[in-house]
Amino acid sequence: MHPVTNKVRRLRFGLIGAGRIADSYVQAFRAASNATLVAVADTREDAARAMAEAAGCPSFPSHRQMLEQVECDAVVVATPPASHPDICMDALRRKLHVLCEKPVCLTTEAATAIRDAAEQNGVLFTMASKFRYAEDVIRAKALVTSGVLGDIVLFENTFMSRVDMTTRWNSKPAIAGGGVLIDNGTHSVDIMRYFLGPLQEVYAAECPRTQALTVEETVRVLVKSASGVMGSMDLSWSLNKEVDHYIVIYGSHGTLRVGWKQSTYRQSSAADWVTFGNGYNKVSSFRRQIENFSGAIQGHEQLRITADDAIASVEAIQAAYQALGKGTWIPVSQQQTPLAAAS
Repeated sequence: MHPVTNKVRRLRFGLIGAGRIADSYVQAFRAASNATLVAVADTREDAARAMAEAAGCPSFPSHRQMLEQVECDAVVVATPPASHPDICMDALRRKLHVLCEKPVCLTTEAATAIRDAAEQNGVLFTMASKFRYAEDVIRAKALVTSGVLGDIVLFENTFMSRVDMTTRWNSKPAIAGGGVLIDNGTHSVDIMRYFLGPLQEVYAAECPRTQALTVEETVRVLVKSASGVMGSMDLSWSLNKEVDHYIVIYGSHGTLRVGWKQSTYRQSSAADWVTFGNGYNKVSSFRRQIENFSGAIQGHEQLRITADDAIASVEAIQAAYQALGKGTWIPVSQQQTPLAAAS
């Protein structure tokens, strides 16, 4: 229906879902150089209508109605995870390219089926992972690759902040697949894979719950990469770790910190920290993500997050849930237990 071409133009996107994350997409589309938002769909008609009015496009009460009535090149799926497989498949069957919010699925089987459907229909499928598009994270990866830190020994990632989750869908396991581990942890495992490559084993432990949720609120995850680097993820909806950085990388020759407001590194032989970034800009990261996806569709760029990356992310989170339940290290390979059942 919409074949990949080499002609540069603004691709037409439909946005499925009008929740919190969708607002960031609306802002990002306003700034994107090669993509435009042409429709919004949500089963909550008032939410879809309000977001569409702000974006200057029509709204629809269902994604199927939107796909039938609007000419799109691609869609962004920004609904809760349990709904992703059906929505993605509907779009892929229409030969539309799909950018799906994380976590893409609750099982590796479902994620693999989506990847296979994209390949069969000759379109692209990718997982949204905003931190891979954050300017400071990209610069940090370049510094690590340059060898300025020497050999990487230890990697730390922290996503901890106090958020009332008692009424949000993210804490409903049937919809979200679990708690903070799948919610914040999906970003964490993708960031680790970006810097360290394939992950080999995971171990997870849960802290006491303070919000009386039915899912985990605070978790520490240990990771061993295939290259032998040890990593840790501190994830919480109920605690704030009071640190100004979310990534710390320790190497044989120095340390690097990626922060919310500033990013720095220091070699062991130097007295001073060197600033290499000015912090995290959410809308800018979303814009780069949309532009990279659109550029890949048109054949001008390499897709930064592949469908295989999406599957690997689901696989790692499934392994972490098994580790959480068993209290032992679990290999990150072909985990098949549904997340909601394992949480």
